[in-house]
Amino acid sequence: MSLKNTPSPNDGTIHKTIAVTQPIPEAGLSMLRPYGQLRIGPANTIHTPESLCELVEGCDALVCFVGDSITEPVLQAASPTCKIVANYGVGTDNIDIEAATRLGIRVTNTPEAPTAATADLTMAIMLSLVRDLRGAEALAQSQTWKGIAPMQIFGSDVSGKTLGIVGAGGIGCAVAKRASGFDMKLLYVSRKENDTINTLGGRRVEIETLFAESDIVTLHVALAPETRHLVNQSLLTRMKPSAFLINTSRGAVVKESDLIDCLANRKIAGAALDVFEFEPNIPAELLQMPNVLCVPHIGSATMETREWMARMAAANVVASITNQPLPNPVN
Repeated sequence: MSLKNTPSPNDGTIHKTIAVTQPIPEAGLSMLRPYGQLRIGPANTIHTPESLCELVEGCDALVCFVGDSITEPVLQAASPTCKIVANYGVGTDNIDIEAATRLGIRVTNTPEAPTAATADLTMAIMLSLVRDLRGAEALAQSQTWKGIAPMQIFGSDVSGKTLGIVGAGGIGCAVAKRASGFDMKLLYVSRKENDTINTLGGRRVEIETLFAESDIVTLHVALAPETRHLVNQSLLTRMKPSAFLINTSRGAVVKESDLIDCLANRKIAGAALDVFEFEPNIPAELLQMPNVLCVPHIGSATMETREWMARMAAANVVASITNQPLPNPVN
């Protein structure tokens, strides 16, 4: 997103209270400081409803992270002074959009910014899982390795395999481009034909066909009522026993108990997960399975991406304060 239309720094006549649930990169905070007082919550904090309500009370704007649950009571605590909730992230399932709209609070997000980083992570955990880098590292760390052997640490090839992409938005397309460099065959599920993936040789199919034919399935859909538990026993049992599941979208897209059952019974070969149904809780079963790779929701966690997201969130707040059109409105 271009920031060329961001209003000029405040001349001293605007004095607002801007709540930020926890520190974001200075690139964003420095854009906000000229417009008033920043009320910043503690870093790496899982806020309680009470702590959020206390933080946002009387604020004119709120910057929150995707891990913050901005419920109707929190929004009510912020209103009537608060005019904007700027989400530091793409997905807004953490915010009660309906309540915000009813209270006259605008909601914005940071689209596009996490696309490349999340696509990169998808490929990274896919390769790590399929080549069993977790097992290989464990062997190296054990100091019992006696040298290269012909029947040791078998992974699977990625080249030439079929990748099923569920959700052909920006991240899904970015993954498709990267996967094409590995000579992967592409299937995808989307509401309509996607020219980008089609150009790469991809084929749009029904979701049941995708799960049945893919060697690796990767999820890139937003969390909504229709996608909650989209991936459940019914779809998982359609997968090949040799197939892998990758999720860098939202944890609740997968019914975690069904996934655990399929993994434990070797109905699928493995899973790599960046997100979890009940974050920050990760089931012990997933952590203990040798065919599962778990990472703690780091899809957008690069310095460049997080700084870009901070600038985008700040630009939305500044536009609200200065009565300019919002760059990234959600409601």
